Amino acid sequence: MIVSPSGLEKIKESFKEKVFFGNEPTTELVAILIVYFVQGILGLARLAVSFFLKDELSLSPAQVAALMGIAALPWVIKPVFGFLSDGLPIFGYRRRPYLVLSGLLGTAAWLSLATVVDTAWAATGAILLSSLSVAISDVIVDSLVVERAREESLSDSGSLQSLTWGASAVGGLITAYLSGLLLQHFSTQTVFAITATFPLLVSAVAWFIAEEPINSRPAPSTVWNQIQQLRGAITQKAIWLPTAFIFLWQATPSADSAFFYFTTNELGFEPEFLGRVRLVTSLASLCGIWLFQRFLKNIPFRILMGWTTVISSLLGMTALILVTHTNRSLGIDDHWFSLGDSLILTVMGQIAFMPVLILSARLCPAGVEATLFALLMSVWNLSGLLSHELGALLTHWLGITETNFDKLWLLVVITNASSLLPLPFLGWLPAADPQIEIESVDPRRAMPQVEVFEHHALGSQAEQPFLPDLVPDFMRTPVASQPLEEPVE
Repeated sequence: MIVSPSGLEKIKESFKEKVFFGNEPTTELVAILIVYFVQGILGLARLAVSFFLKDELSLSPAQVAALMGIAALPWVIKPVFGFLSDGLPIFGYRRRPYLVLSGLLGTAAWLSLATVVDTAWAATGAILLSSLSVAISDVIVDSLVVERAREESLSDSGSLQSLTWGASAVGGLITAYLSGLLLQHFSTQTVFAITATFPLLVSAVAWFIAEEPINSRPAPSTVWNQIQQLRGAITQKAIWLPTAFIFLWQATPSADSAFFYFTTNELGFEPEFLGRVRLVTSLASLCGIWLFQRFLKNIPFRILMGWTTVISSLLGMTALILVTHTNRSLGIDDHWFSLGDSLILTVMGQIAFMPVLILSARLCPAGVEATLFALLMSVWNLSGLLSHELGALLTHWLGITETNFDKLWLLVVITNASSLLPLPFLGWLPAADPQIEIESVDPRRAMPQVEVFEHHALGSQAEQPFLPDLVPDFMRTPVASQPLEEPVE
């Protein structure tokens, strides 16, 4: 069958519209998408990291939880990487060298885990290095997306962000089940060695980024003025009160590390099954996004946050059925109960988190949108770090170890009940659109911003593929694909 030139052109146009959401499939765009794809596919090693820390380094649940907090540090200071790439060019370039460096750091981190790492401190350093690698590449490609998104027409706005998140999601979905299947047949070191090859793709595609060399650096006064603009924004009551509420909501302690040990050591869940759980929760996360967009997006922040917090806390208590083995007396197998429980909790957790994403975008006044949004993401990641550290302390105080789960039921109760503690401060959230009360920064005075756009959401591990895998696995979701100054729908 011979396709006419006009027919071939229609096929190309259809491919462009359906696969690339109308964006021109240039070499540079493909390179950017590969970086996001690599971020998703690095999840291949998450289960391997979990079992490596638990079985080969013999770390306790409390130690793993503490390590997770340390490993998340680069995500707390992500705006710093934006300032560095904008203000400290390497060989005259602000993007390419940082991507090359990021890929090399990531490969070095995973190769060290595959070969020489044999102590807890060495593992912490290697995982921290991997975290740093992904955080740097994420900042750089997010800035590239911001630059190119400015050229989109209003009707096409958000298509590029949706495309980048989709590339990351595809990588994550591919590795969700493979992460367990590979670990079932190969050692953790083999999985680490396989994972080490992917960051090299980031270094390789960096050369396809279209970037003109620059000969001058931003004046110190530019950076200082930007800081002043940020200060003027965050001192507004309409911004810092909702931020404080979300911080408290995110910072309540987590029982995830202890629960991972329970499901593997006590219930005997194999890596292959945990891979199935990751796949199911990944799909459930997408389902939660759809449910929110379809039925719940117009509910006021206070009402939705209040009800979802209460319902999530109550549903979280269902873990007690598994911890006390009550499901067995009901004739429900541990595997089936855990799979169903993780599915329901992930859908509900995703619905609960979507208002946070919308609120984060709506809190950013005109003039400092990108920088303030990046700062908010860092604050949320800091609260997630605190959540892990508080969970580590509770796990240690309750005497929960890799073999002793007598007090795990109490940890489940405390962590779920503590999630209700921020409810008395629901009044800190805006009753309506917060932008009505927020003062815009004068665009004539605002200086160039740190070009950071979070295509990820916040508060869990999907943005951070270096972190150990957890059950249930609350996946991160995309910030809705809209310009930050526009309503997220």
